Amino acid sequence: IVMSFFAIPKLRPRRWISLGQKGVKRDWSLYFNTLFWNLNYWDSVSTMAGEVENPKKNFPLAMFYAVILTSLGYIIPLIAGTGAVELDQSEWQAGFLSTVAQMITGDWLKVWIDLGAVLSSIGLFEAQLSSSGYQLQGMAELAFLPTFFGWRAKWFNTPWVGIVVSTAIALGMSYMSYTTIVSSANFVYSLGMILEFASFLWLRWKLPQKNRPYKVPFRLPLLCVMCAVPVGFLIFIMTLATRMVYLVSGVMTAAGILWYLLMKLLRSKKWL
Repeated sequence: IVMSFFAIPKLRPRRWISLGQKGVKRDWSLYFNTLFWNLNYWDSVSTMAGEVENPKKNFPLAMFYAVILTSLGYIIPLIAGTGAVELDQSEWQAGFLSTVAQMITGDWLKVWIDLGAVLSSIGLFEAQLSSSGYQLQGMAELAFLPTFFGWRAKWFNTPWVGIVVSTAIALGMSYMSYTTIVSSANFVYSLGMILEFASFLWLRWKLPQKNRPYKVPFRLPLLCVMCAVPVGFLIFIMTLATRMVYLVSGVMTAAGILWYLLMKLLRSKKWL
């Protein structure tokens, strides 16, 4: 907001209609993957539905305002930055927004934005960590994982085993490039979302009267149409992946399938 305010005198609307620089290749894969990565994971809030009071009322309102605020948080600074600074696509790399702020106002805002980016990343990581930890706990309660994944910390009552495992996975992937991490996360997330949509439709078809904390107020045919649009986009995102992304995502997916089969075998032998 501060950068956008200081950018007003320097705005040149003609810059907003630029189609890019000549000779610079458009990286649509990076664009769509970054856009998707910045605006996904809204389904993660479902893992905390049991922790929210009156989710039928509070969930839709929270999601509505969160989507608007998040979108504006990207759109307004982007409009300000592209309108106030001459386009040089070679400089638009990760972290360049703080450089734009420096060009518009000075060093003080660059430091401010860098600090805000660090704190924001910590917040996003903690939010994802909370969601993943509770997901692993839920899988343990359903016997898809060993029971120790459901252990909770004595002081904070949090699923600490799931948190430790999720942290270890994040650290293990931190050596990869930004683009590979984003694309791999999007690929695996897309597979998970397709399964979620399929499960959602199957449960509505087989168990339409089952009590739910929140229920989408549409009939099954309209729900199929509603789910078809995002599923199509998810498949499109997956087709943009590189060989490294296919390798990483394939290994993780295969490991998940093999683990499921192993747990199923252990349950059939009554070893769990």
